Amino acid sequence: MTTETKPGCLFCKIVRKEIPAEIVFEDGDILAFPDIAPKAPTHVLVIPKRHVDRLSDTTRADEPLLGRLLGGLAEVARTLGLDDYRVVVNNGAGAGQVVFHVHVHLMAGRQFKWPAG
Repeated sequence: MTTETKPGCLFCKIVRKEIPAEIVFEDGDILAFPDIAPKAPTHVLVIPKRHVDRLSDTTRADEPLLGRLLGGLAEVARTLGLDDYRVVVNNGAGAGQVVFHVHVHLMAGRQFKWPAG
């Protein structure tokens, strides 16, 4: 997969190592680091290294990237010794997306309620 980044994107700057982050997992396609405003005792963001603004901007051609993103999240969870966790993807400002670079929230360490929100 390509690792095209966007110049002004916060997460792309982390991918390019222009902004320091505590990397908990990295491979050729994805990167994982703790959320700076955690909503759970464990709150890790898993991002593709290739920039995509929103989940709704993906196409069928992005299925390998999306599969790698979730597969990477599972690897991160195993590395952290997590059995029970919540996975969240926000799409758009109205859904709570703050950084417009596709990312998945991996949260654990507390009881979560349903419905979410």
